[in-house]
Amino acid sequence: MMLMNTLRFLTKTATNGLSRSSFHTTTVCAAAGNGFTQVTQCDGVREICLNEPKTRNSLSMDMMNAILEDLTAEWQNKDLRAIVLTAKGPVWSAGHNLKELLPEKGGVEYQTQIFNKLSEIIMNIYKAPVPVIAKVNGLAAAAGCQLVASCDLIVASENSKFSTPGANFGVFCSTPGIAISRVMPRTQAAYMVMTGLPLTAQEAYTAGLVSRVVPEKDLDKEVDHITDAIKHKSRSVIALGKDFFYKQLNVPIEEAYKLGAEKMTENLALGDSQEGLKSFVEKRKPQWKHE
Repeated sequence: MMLMNTLRFLTKTATNGLSRSSFHTTTVCAAAGNGFTQVTQCDGVREICLNEPKTRNSLSMDMMNAILEDLTAEWQNKDLRAIVLTAKGPVWSAGHNLKELLPEKGGVEYQTQIFNKLSEIIMNIYKAPVPVIAKVNGLAAAAGCQLVASCDLIVASENSKFSTPGANFGVFCSTPGIAISRVMPRTQAAYMVMTGLPLTAQEAYTAGLVSRVVPEKDLDKEVDHITDAIKHKSRSVIALGKDFFYKQLNVPIEEAYKLGAEKMTENLALGDSQEGLKSFVEKRKPQWKHE
């Protein structure tokens, strides 16, 4: 099990097309390895770094298997408070590995498996009991943009760009369009998928695709600021609230308010909710038990 203030990192390597995990424990926050992903965990924050800059961090099947395993590991551990997705190199992710989509690589069945694997990652981002944050410093394109847009929060450096250029290569970005159209106005999402032209970080922020834009030198500091704010809250309250936040988006507003009232009542029954109210009245900091 992972312990508070103790780093556990795992490096993915490929063996016969499959990933393999090696766990190490140390009291110093550090990371090592040259596999598909590089993972560090320190003080409640797990950072998953896409670690194949030579392929522009393409979302090959092996890469996606590694991301999914890293993302879903030990959700039950109360010490885990946030997950950060980042990448090594100037391209955050160029999207799916187009070589894997060639007909001779496996046909329709394998192509479908590739698209479904990214969908599985995205649905697990929504299901994760802690916020999942994309830290972007570079280009996020096609399925890479889809993955970024599916995170709970997106923090980008000023030099980052976002694009869905699949039609340039004869493959319309239909699945990336699902993700961006749910966080951006229709006309902005249509501009991206129909022209393939990139948005700057500031344009993405204005359009609602990005949560925060900061100078590159301040990117880590901004992500730390956000994760610190999350860590000062009850994990159980955040988990309950995040789950309902996404569910209410898919129901009519009248039903959403009805369900919201029920969820607020459920929230008030939590031990941490009662502690929070009591600490407010007593003018002291709450002592969360994360339950």
